[in-house]
Amino acid sequence: MSKDIRIKKGLDIKLVGEAEKTTENAIVSNFYYIRPEDFHSIIPKLVAKEGTRVKAGETLFYNKDNEAMKFVSPVSGEVTEVQRGPRRRIDAIKITADKEQSYLDHGKFDASADADKIKAHLLASGCWAFVKQRPYDVVANPNHSPKAIFISGYASAPLAADLDYTLAGKEAELQAAVSALSKLTEGKVHVSVGNNNSPLAGLNDVSVHKVSGPHPSGNVGTLINKVDPINKGEVVWTVNAQDLVIIGELLLTGKFNAERVVALAGSSVKKPRYFRTKIGSEVATMVYDNGVDKDGNDRIISGNVLTGKKVAPDGALDYYSNVLTVIPEGDDYEFFGWNKPIFNKISTSRALTFSWLNPKKKYDLNTNTNGEHRAFVVTGSYEEVFPLDIYPMQILKACMYKDLDEMEALGMYEVAPEDFALTEFICVSKQPHQKIIREGLDLMLKEIG
Repeated sequence: MSKDIRIKKGLDIKLVGEAEKTTENAIVSNFYYIRPEDFHSIIPKLVAKEGTRVKAGETLFYNKDNEAMKFVSPVSGEVTEVQRGPRRRIDAIKITADKEQSYLDHGKFDASADADKIKAHLLASGCWAFVKQRPYDVVANPNHSPKAIFISGYASAPLAADLDYTLAGKEAELQAAVSALSKLTEGKVHVSVGNNNSPLAGLNDVSVHKVSGPHPSGNVGTLINKVDPINKGEVVWTVNAQDLVIIGELLLTGKFNAERVVALAGSSVKKPRYFRTKIGSEVATMVYDNGVDKDGNDRIISGNVLTGKKVAPDGALDYYSNVLTVIPEGDDYEFFGWNKPIFNKISTSRALTFSWLNPKKKYDLNTNTNGEHRAFVVTGSYEEVFPLDIYPMQILKACMYKDLDEMEALGMYEVAPEDFALTEFICVSKQPHQKIIREGLDLMLKEIG
């Protein structure tokens, strides 16, 4: 039986370009890219050097601080380039894929195995990368024991992929994954769903919570805050719903199958829909052959419009994203735009704006910030869209002046950058809230650990 969580504070940003529920196979990518920067806090130690041939699921690099934690190739092929940045930092590993894919056999896994064996198997197979922890929102430390594991099966972000649709028919893999994860915690595996028809709603070994309300009701941070908040010294783990399918398939078949169902969405896409592809594939295989103008002035985002990363036209899907968003680049400016009635934009304010009159209207927004960076203006608007029991303005300021004691007292252990995406969206000061929180978390990780 599910437990209801009703979120009242938040903001639904309805945009043009929602993906239709039809799925096609994306054009097979010739090249795949794995970027260590996707795994925050990990120091990579390269195993597969240029010229090395790898199978899908074979190790590319491991974590220098924990050699048991492997990161693997999504496809079989040849490592043709290791792109490096300053001080020989590994920026990306480029793999030229084989036409016929071969998989490293990690072996089927007995569901009755104990926690240590499950943990070792996930670490060696590359699936540990899908397990993240809070505090700090980084890849989980396997030496810690979480008090609970949280999975969000409901996506409330603008133009997000519909998880009920993308997970349909994957119940066996989902069950295998959650049964294994349930042995890694003394607490419960908490799952949020939007309705009882979700493929996650009927699973065993989970505690189901039905969530409703505006975004960020679908954020895993909101679920954590409402169900079992994190105190100092405590750790919880989180897993993305689609990543459960990869974990479950590995346990059932022994293969690391990096397949993703990705939503191509946004107002610049003529026919938004879903594509079946793989982690790290070239975005051009989905974007430019499907209605997006190659010469258009558009921004491609790996992820949703609030938290995703800007990628180049020749870039790649990042490790955790299940949506590609394409919207107009906001490099045009309105003359006296601040001093006239606004009908085609969303605002939480009622000063010369009218989006509140038509809450179901969908908007065609671009990336323009509609203002310039300035000092924080105290308006009280952050609290209107921030459902966590935390003071958003105060915690942002504590991060900026690096007061660790105050950050602890205000609840920094519980938050992640994505929890501040909406406050950043409505910020009249145009402050980079997510960047501020990320830098604050990095400081705490370095100083407190």
